[in-house]
Amino acid sequence: MSTVVEERKIGIELPIPFSHQIEFIDFVVDCLRKGIGGRGVVRAGRRGGKTVGAAEVAVEAFVAGFRVLYTAPTDEQKAKFWFEMKLALSEAVREKIYRLNEAEDYIEKVGTENRIKAKTAWNADTMRGDYADLLIFDEYQLTNEDAWEIVGMPMLLDNNGVALFIYTPPSLRSAGVSKARDPRHAAKLFKKAQQDTTSKWRAFHFTSHDNPHLSKIALEEIIRDMSKQSYRQEILAEDDEIQLSWLVYRAFNEATNKIDDFEIPKSWLVYSGHDFGGANPAALFVAQDPATGNFYEFKEYLPGAGCSTAEHAEAFKKITDGYNVLVRAGGSHQEDEIRQGYGAHGWPIAEPRIRAVNTQVDRVIGNLELNKIFIFKSLYNRLEELMNCLWEPDAEGRPTDKIKDEARYHLCACARYLYSNFTPETVVSGGRQKAISNH
Repeated sequence: MSTVVEERKIGIELPIPFSHQIEFIDFVVDCLRKGIGGRGVVRAGRRGGKTVGAAEVAVEAFVAGFRVLYTAPTDEQKAKFWFEMKLALSEAVREKIYRLNEAEDYIEKVGTENRIKAKTAWNADTMRGDYADLLIFDEYQLTNEDAWEIVGMPMLLDNNGVALFIYTPPSLRSAGVSKARDPRHAAKLFKKAQQDTTSKWRAFHFTSHDNPHLSKIALEEIIRDMSKQSYRQEILAEDDEIQLSWLVYRAFNEATNKIDDFEIPKSWLVYSGHDFGGANPAALFVAQDPATGNFYEFKEYLPGAGCSTAEHAEAFKKITDGYNVLVRAGGSHQEDEIRQGYGAHGWPIAEPRIRAVNTQVDRVIGNLELNKIFIFKSLYNRLEELMNCLWEPDAEGRPTDKIKDEARYHLCACARYLYSNFTPETVVSGGRQKAISNH
């Protein structure tokens, strides 16, 4: 039985938790009391009781003497949680059992480490400066993974603390506000929790319909204008593989094709892909192992605005110093004048052999499917683009053949310009790929 009800004698004002909330509350509190450093992943529908559940478990841990840190990627979401906290503990604050710091959004037991704090955080930098026994990530699908990997995980090591990740499967409409590199990172974490056999990880799932406190009429109004796809994700909280169909480059296997950096041998051939633009010029540098035909993306170039063509060309020469650059490709058919400008500064760039964007994309996908493309982990922007590049949905949420916000993906453009010069079926192991260029 959850102890929230038992603690009402000291003035806790929260709704009685329903069954699905009790499951993850009890898991977290049990892990804290046993000191086993558990990891809970909650996947729930919109207005399914996620934030109230987070408040319930935060109060449970706090009144039991633990230090709690709640994070959400938006001020609005944090404010919802903090409202529940102040309401829940208002009587205890008035009785001076606890002290409220309104300016910094925390409640503490004076003279102890016992504290509960709410914080807006969406990446590692915004997470720094705190510590906790219980760390709660709300709306985790919108949070950058490094918040957990770089700050959250080390934060819990010394005290064997507990982490709780709460999310709703992301929809295409949330893509614009998400800070995540991989739009499916929360889903992958949920799957990890499902497959865990150590009892340290636990997965919890409930839908919007499971919340007894949610008005059925209100829920019907929410659902009325939703597509079937949005209903499955946001109400039923289904993380189905259909989400993969949104991803343009779903053939990319992060587990095998994102690799540690290494020094590229001078004997390897080097290629470059280029996307032009005064505000967001980009370049991608790729090496090819002559023994296997595999491509290794080893350097990305995103200088921002303010550099001249001559300055870009000099930067490219420094990056490739000592290497044999065989192919440089980039730009659309209409951008020949820009290519000529680079040629005048000693960096000749050819027009890609293929003009159609989708056919260029097919060349990249073909090489990914053959497991011929590997990307250095240091290419953060390239990896982020690759894992966020989506097909534009139709009215029912089905993917079309148009890339959503295609102009944002500068490094993906570099890649498709470059790989359009290589036919996937000719990039074979044990042979040397003949580069095709317009030089």
